[in-house]
Amino acid sequence: MKGFGFLSTLLILALASSIASAYDPSPLQDFCVAIDDPKQALFVNGKFCKNPMQVNANDFFFKGLNIPGNTINPQGSNVTTVNVDNLKGLNTLGISLVRIDYAPNGGQNPPHTHPRGTEILVVLEGTLYVGFVSSNQDNNRLFTKILNKGDVFVFPIGQIHFQVNIGHTPAVAFAGLSSQNAGVITIANTVFGSDPSIYPDVLAKAFKLNKNIVIDLQKKFLAERS
Repeated sequence: MKGFGFLSTLLILALASSIASAYDPSPLQDFCVAIDDPKQALFVNGKFCKNPMQVNANDFFFKGLNIPGNTINPQGSNVTTVNVDNLKGLNTLGISLVRIDYAPNGGQNPPHTHPRGTEILVVLEGTLYVGFVSSNQDNNRLFTKILNKGDVFVFPIGQIHFQVNIGHTPAVAFAGLSSQNAGVITIANTVFGSDPSIYPDVLAKAFKLNKNIVIDLQKKFLAERS
């Protein structure tokens, strides 16, 4: 009986260990729909790997982050992204990088979220007002800070966050993200500029707005898409 008890305990521990270490792979794009026939498959969760014998230094090299982005646009900002789409060596490494340029006096990276990555941002030039909002379970608390040159701030994965240039000169920041393709969902564009449009009554009720205001907003965001 003692031997049976020992074996039972060992089996339970083994199963617990197996369950604890088992997990689904994190998504590396918005969706990856399963298909039964591999001949019809287009790509896997992420990117296919290059033959290691054909890999060279250029696969790990990107040039141009010293060049300022064009901030002449409605938001007064520009994001230059370095991820697996334009730096193939990042595949499977779980990291990417962006340069963000902000126009003076209010240039902003508007409220958005990265569904697949935490962001750590460092200011190179200028003064930014930054922040993120926690989830409903945390009562949507707002965490903000004014950042100057050399300051660092972290935006946890999935949290809605923003940055605004509150200075009178251009600002520049670099940010690292904990995914080869962190994704970005700009809140206003997503809600009011979806294709096709969300039923206006839904948004009017959710945002406590007049339905005609919602329709007007949708027209403006759809015009920007075209």
